[in-house]
Amino acid sequence: MTDPGQDSRRLHVLGQSLFVNDLPLPPNTLHAAPVPAPIAHGQVRGLDPHPALALPGVRAVITAADIPGENQIGIQVDDEPLLAEDQFCYAGETLALVVADDPDTARAGVAAVGLDLEPLPAILDPLAAKAAGALLLPPRRFVSGDLDRAWGECVASLSGRILIGAQEHLYLETQAALAIPREDGGMLVYTATQSPSAAQAAVARVLGLRMHQVEIEVRRLGGGFGGKESQATRFAVLAALAAKRLGRPVKLVLRRDEDMTQTGKRHPYCADFRIGLSREGRIHAYAVELYQNAGAYSDLSPAVLARTLLHASNAYAIPHLKATAWSCRTHLPPFTAMRGFGAPQGVLVLECAIDRLARQCAIPAATIRARSLLAEGDRFAFGMPAVRCRARACWERAHADYDLTGWRQAVTAFNAAHRLEKKGLACMPIAFGISFTHIPLNQGEALIHLYRDGSVGVSAGAVEMGQGVDRKLRRVAAQTLGLPESLIRIESTNTTRTANLSASAASVTADLHGHAVRIACETLRARLLELAARLLGEPVQTLRLDSGVARADSASAAIHWVALLEAAYAQRIGLSAQAHYAAPGLFFDPEREQGSPFVYHVYGAAICEATLDGLRGTYRIDRMAVVHDVGRSLDAEIDRGQVEGAIVQGIGWLTSEEVRFDPEGRLLTSRLSTYKPPDIHAAPEILVHFLEDVPEPAGLLEAKAVGEPPFLYGIAAWLALIEAMHALRPDRDIQWVTPLTPERVLMALHGEDEDANRGDPAY
Repeated sequence: MTDPGQDSRRLHVLGQSLFVNDLPLPPNTLHAAPVPAPIAHGQVRGLDPHPALALPGVRAVITAADIPGENQIGIQVDDEPLLAEDQFCYAGETLALVVADDPDTARAGVAAVGLDLEPLPAILDPLAAKAAGALLLPPRRFVSGDLDRAWGECVASLSGRILIGAQEHLYLETQAALAIPREDGGMLVYTATQSPSAAQAAVARVLGLRMHQVEIEVRRLGGGFGGKESQATRFAVLAALAAKRLGRPVKLVLRRDEDMTQTGKRHPYCADFRIGLSREGRIHAYAVELYQNAGAYSDLSPAVLARTLLHASNAYAIPHLKATAWSCRTHLPPFTAMRGFGAPQGVLVLECAIDRLARQCAIPAATIRARSLLAEGDRFAFGMPAVRCRARACWERAHADYDLTGWRQAVTAFNAAHRLEKKGLACMPIAFGISFTHIPLNQGEALIHLYRDGSVGVSAGAVEMGQGVDRKLRRVAAQTLGLPESLIRIESTNTTRTANLSASAASVTADLHGHAVRIACETLRARLLELAARLLGEPVQTLRLDSGVARADSASAAIHWVALLEAAYAQRIGLSAQAHYAAPGLFFDPEREQGSPFVYHVYGAAICEATLDGLRGTYRIDRMAVVHDVGRSLDAEIDRGQVEGAIVQGIGWLTSEEVRFDPEGRLLTSRLSTYKPPDIHAAPEILVHFLEDVPEPAGLLEAKAVGEPPFLYGIAAWLALIEAMHALRPDRDIQWVTPLTPERVLMALHGEDEDANRGDPAY
């Protein structure tokens, strides 16, 4: 029986799961609230704390002048201050921090702080930023083949532009931190972060401490999706700064509207493309210019940009390709990691280009996709070969299992019978590389303790945020040690037990830390089997640990787990092991933009049906059918849930979730009354089939990562909607702007061209 305390599902249902906001508060805890910049760009001419300090219960107004260390929290580039000093660069940037006896008083203090600000011109559009030379880094470019020659060989080609909107993370638990000063001048911080070591380093840097003086503790997150990879650091450091300044515990928890206005989101992109078709009906040439709206500071934008380029060709073998990407600095909150980490934007551009090319050539888009699929040994534009390539296997299995031919006939018949209501059907493949694109991050840590009563404690660098990584790590430990899972406890993530951690992100958390758990458990198993061999008088190579018993293959003699541990303790054999895992075979030459940056790729294929009400512009996504390559699944229930959740989130990104800013850079969609994620009624019927008999040797116990790749299937819903719109109005040149809200659909079908192509400052 599983230990009830280890079953997160049970704890969640009973309301017993503790998050940062649920922790019992130490005596004398204060509460903090940030003072946000009200407009996108300006000069700080003065900040008067006295009106706030005059309020009963307000204990301090902290500014940059109060920072004992460095005023810097940049992740990849040192360009982001914790507290703005002379100038601020986005609406919502932290100008000061109010600390008070309770949250309401702290927020009253925020409203009372006197601000003397001089507005400065703001750039919100990435193309305007590029024209002004406001770039985070020089453009990056991936090139393969001879594109100049290739265009002359194409039987058809076309060019186009797509505007891709942002997306709010909308995790259930908002940004939160509780900082507790230590007697030695150090700091303990409970924080909702995907990146404990990044928070640890930033707290130490700002407070002028060494990292070993800062302890970060993370039990679980109420969702993350990338929004707590780097952005949680700011709020952990703010709480720690206030705690250091006042010598008392300080708690900081954002309300939903504060969270949405003060944090970054998925990167918007503007993209220009040209695509060409060969005589054989394959993609022969493809060129794309990608303009990333990075926001005010670097954050993780350079890494997001890299993954956009690495996935620019999706699951296709394109002999002639040039992809160029520009990271443009604007006066919006720093856009950041979100599920897919730049890959969805790159894949969407190519899939749209294929769709438009097929329509121009009057051939099915599925035909172009099928003929262009990667095969074993084909190389991506960055030089890596496709190994154990399952692109075609997923594609063919999806078409056979879900009867695409019959499905398309049914859609055609429906459209012929309905004048104002039309259906669209789209299918697409995916290929998603698994690894951090910054190679040094591809390492994991684990520490295993065996206790004399037979129980096992597992500390690893993985952060549980609802993706089920704790269950997978417990399963790895149980299988490796030959024990029931009820004996395994997964400890909280803590920088004192496991150090120098990469963020729990990029779908590699289970792989990196699971391999470390496996290695540590194998070390302990080997020690114990050597002891069992001596105790039983059997050769060690004939022994195995299974169901909590060490026994020889050909003998009845055996020793039970607890007795074996007691014997090991009596003989002073270590019952703890630490392990480090580094993902093998990764390299990349940034000068040549060539290398092998991924341990493996995840493949899949999706078919989606959508129905459009042409009179109202409303629609529904009817059904999504998927064949997904998950290797030998460690936990099919978790993996299926990840696929289904990712699909709904991907559909939301491209349909209802519209992020809007006003001309001053202020977020207009800052509440759930104005920002519309899909609910259960908007979710389609989802059919998921896992590709069978395809173990992945490089994966964790032959399984593949599952968190981010299925997000790409949401693109199929967007393509199906476009198909339905063209079925209703084949005469319209529908402009490509995401998300396809009902308002935007209606204007595209019936409005003026300039209305149909209306964009917002975020693009």
